[in-house]
Amino acid sequence: MNPTIESIQRLEEKIAYLERHVTEQDKAMLEMSDDITRLSRELNALRERTGQDAPGGGGEEAMPDERPPHY
Repeated sequence: MNPTIESIQRLEEKIAYLERHVTEQDKAMLEMSDDITRLSRELNALRERTGQDAPGGGGEEAMPDERPPHY
């Protein structure tokens, strides 16, 4: 077989592999994006249920900086 034709065939195989790889990564990224959206909604719902408006903020008064009794 002609070396040029073999080289072209190898390049075509590599391109096909890379196209399949990109498609698989796109699918994975979309799934992760959907998961992040779902988890954000769940986190917001949990914050509403517990009375927390923002991370680190609670519906209760903040605990004073005291050592626990076991120290």
